[in-house]
Amino acid sequence: VQLQASGGGLVQAGGSLRLSCAASGRTFSSYGMGWFRQAPGKEREFVAVINWAGYSTYYADSVKGRFTISRDNAKNAVYLQMNSLKPEDTAVYYCAAERTIYSRNAYYTPPVPDDFGYWGQGTLVTVSS
Repeated sequence: VQLQASGGGLVQAGGSLRLSCAASGRTFSSYGMGWFRQAPGKEREFVAVINWAGYSTYYADSVKGRFTISRDNAKNAVYLQMNSLKPEDTAVYYCAAERTIYSRNAYYTPPVPDDFGYWGQGTLVTVSS
C-alpha cells in the first residue's frame, strides 16, 4: 500500500482543515487506517484510527469531539476533518495503514506506530494563534 497525504496548510486558531490520504493498491479496503502527527522536537503521536470496514473509530483524547476520521473505500481514500483547531495541533500529519489486513474489528485502546506498516510522506498543519 502506498499512501499520499495532502490538505495541510496554515489556518487560524478555531478554523478547520480537511486532510486527505490517497492510497494505491487493490487491498486498501482491507486495512485499518490511522492518522498520526509529530510536532517539532516531539515523538510521533496517535490522532485517530478507523477500521478496515469503516464502522469503528478511535480518537486521541486531545482531538476527541473536534476531529473526525472517515474513509471511502471506493475511492481508496481516508480523511481527517479537523475543526476548532488549536495552536497545539500544529504538526506534520501522517496517514498510515496497519501492518496486517482485517487486523481489528473495533478499537478499545489507542494503537501505536508499530501497529502500522505503511506510511505516507506527511502534510504540515500550522495553526496560528
